[in-house]
Amino acid sequence: MSESVYKVIELVGTSTESWEKAATVAVERAAQSLRNLRIAEVVTLDMHLEDGKVATYRAKVKVSFKYEED
Repeated sequence: MSESVYKVIELVGTSTESWEKAATVAVERAAQSLRNLRIAEVVTLDMHLEDGKVATYRAKVKVSFKYEED
C-alpha cells in the first residue's frame, strides 16, 4: 500500500431550507473545483436570524481530498 496525503479545508454552506441542504451545498460546490473528495465532516450547525426567525441555516463542513503533486 502506498502512502497518501490528504488536504482538509473548511467550508460554510448555507440554505433557507435545512442544515442538511446547507451541508450538501458546501460539498457540491467543493466538488466543482476539487478532485478526489474523500470525507465530509459536519463540524458546526448554526442559524442566521432575522426579526427573531430563522432566515438561513448554516453548516460548517470539513472536506478532505487527496493531495496530488503536479
